[in-house]
Amino acid sequence: MAIFTPEEFDDHESVLFFHDKKSNLKAIIAVHDTTLGPALGGTRMWDYDNEADAIEDVLRLSQGMTYKSSLAGLNLGGGKSVIIGNPREDKSEELFEAFGRAVHQLGGTYIAAEDVGTTVEDLEIARRSTPHISGIGEGNAGNPSPATAWGVFNGLKAAAHYRLKKQDLRGLKVAVQGLGNVGYGLCQYLTDAGAELIVTDIHDNAISRAVSELGATAVEVDKIYGQDVDIFAPCALGAILNDETIPVLKAKVVAGAANNQLATTKHGRDLMNRGILYAPDYAINAGGIIIISHEGPKFDRGSAMKQVAGIYDTALDIFRRAERENISTAEVADEIALERIERVKTQRAELALTG
Repeated sequence: MAIFTPEEFDDHESVLFFHDKKSNLKAIIAVHDTTLGPALGGTRMWDYDNEADAIEDVLRLSQGMTYKSSLAGLNLGGGKSVIIGNPREDKSEELFEAFGRAVHQLGGTYIAAEDVGTTVEDLEIARRSTPHISGIGEGNAGNPSPATAWGVFNGLKAAAHYRLKKQDLRGLKVAVQGLGNVGYGLCQYLTDAGAELIVTDIHDNAISRAVSELGATAVEVDKIYGQDVDIFAPCALGAILNDETIPVLKAKVVAGAANNQLATTKHGRDLMNRGILYAPDYAINAGGIIIISHEGPKFDRGSAMKQVAGIYDTALDIFRRAERENISTAEVADEIALERIERVKTQRAELALTG
């Protein structure tokens, strides 16, 4: 697979490959941009079909983290790591200790946290080998998933207000794809708000839990896209908004937790042309990185969660600007994120010239 030429590469600062024979660690760490600060991003463990898929995933995810931190106003850059393996079968303490050593080699340029397929407990093991780990108990923030779910919920509410003219979610039908930590947390918020849930997941036990605890209706994985709902909430893996799925969507809003939901940039425009309001994923799923950014001796969960709730206003600003400029919400979110990064680069260049 080519590394430097694909669209996903996007001028990454570094892409590093790590292997530890004893633990069978096979990991990739991608650092996209550190203009705003050290690259913070989660660690995904997934049983990829092939290594090319793993490379593509880590490149797309790390780029998304750059935009996510910038849009959220954080002094952090974008990075991501993937561990190739089955998270239900291949985990060991040795593997995560080796992963911690890999992270440590970057000297703080990259800071790891949990993501799909990993847990806070996994990252606490990695913490034995490096201080460059966030989102664990030691930093006070702990598991960032509840904050991510809270942010997505607020972004979803903003989209419902803007597109559906609804002040609350009572009676709205929401199709949720993926019932992991964030997806299930979102479902809990939606249920409490009076929404009706239609759910799917690749794991039967997750579906059974949503049905029994939340009164959700379950459908097969490939049936979730065509459900007659108000809102579609993708909360699993990325690239699920594409040429095959967008034409069958009946929802008027797409707002979910999954990263890189659009297969390509053009699919953001496709959604707009079909009258579907897309809440850019990295704009509304930034709750986890926001709460992690508050870590430290003076950590205040209430203050951090209040900032996460501000995702509601961020989303509304994106929707309004997209309508004014007649471009997709995805393009607007990218513009805002890149504008901040370019401002910082310009300021630094001017300081270098004068000082």
